[in-house]
Amino acid sequence: MPLQEDTVRESLKKVIDPELFVNIVDLGLVYEVYITEKENEKYDVKIDMTMTSPMCPAGPQLVAGAKAAIEECEGVETAEVKVVMDPPWTPDCMTDDARDQLGIF
Repeated sequence: MPLQEDTVRESLKKVIDPELFVNIVDLGLVYEVYITEKENEKYDVKIDMTMTSPMCPAGPQLVAGAKAAIEECEGVETAEVKVVMDPPWTPDCMTDDARDQLGIF
């Protein structure tokens, strides 16, 4: 079965923001997931993600964690994480679960 975006996003939920204690998917930090199928059921995966602020101190840790989580997906040959600041992140990007965890109603 081909690698699906949902599989990549589920793996990315293992990456927890160390300041907010919520995963990067529910925080709305993962914007786009690009999957390129190669030969022998191998895949290159690229994601566009953002940070809650341009000077996020956890940025390098989150990028490294995202790359590692993608590489854990079966069949992934390469993983690339691109940090984008456009569009800027806002709390509106969060899922209802993340809002509940943080007490934002």
